Amino acid sequence: MALFGLLRRRTHERAGFALYTAAVSAARDPALFGEEAVPDTLEGRFDIIALYAALLVRRLHRDPDPRGPALAQAVFDAMFADMDMNLREMGVGDMSIGKRVRAMWEAFHGRALAYESALEAEDGAALEAALARNVWSGAAPEGAAGRLARHALALDTSLAAQPFEGFVAGRADFKGTDLGSAA
Repeated sequence: MALFGLLRRRTHERAGFALYTAAVSAARDPALFGEEAVPDTLEGRFDIIALYAALLVRRLHRDPDPRGPALAQAVFDAMFADMDMNLREMGVGDMSIGKRVRAMWEAFHGRALAYESALEAEDGAALEAALARNVWSGAAPEGAAGRLARHALALDTSLAAQPFEGFVAGRADFKGTDLGSAA
């Protein structure tokens, strides 16, 4: 009986992976990165993926459908399975993988809480400050944190307007915001 439990997929695993993949794909948009935008570094890329995943998880948690939290957890699980795999591909030793993934989890969790708090309060200045603190360690290029905050607000609004059934099917649209002027 236990063997069948190991072989059975969790209910939202496939959709969670597809949603996370959509978030990563959107977070790789070159318009987000550059001298006057997010640094094109491993850390900068992690920060944008974390932002997009946090916005997606926020959307799923806020839906009245009882499947929302389980789907949000599936996105989270896909994210950290991907982080683990990427660390291994970069040659990080098995003995330190757990510590590194935990550090990434803590970083994601802290960012998600800060962004959620600002978004829930509809406080654009707090969101801008949180992004400046996390993405640029407080030293954002002139206007960059504000542009990214406006972009995040637009994404949050766009995700909120999307039907939940699309998420259950593994579809999320991260388009609909002008990255050129937003990030």
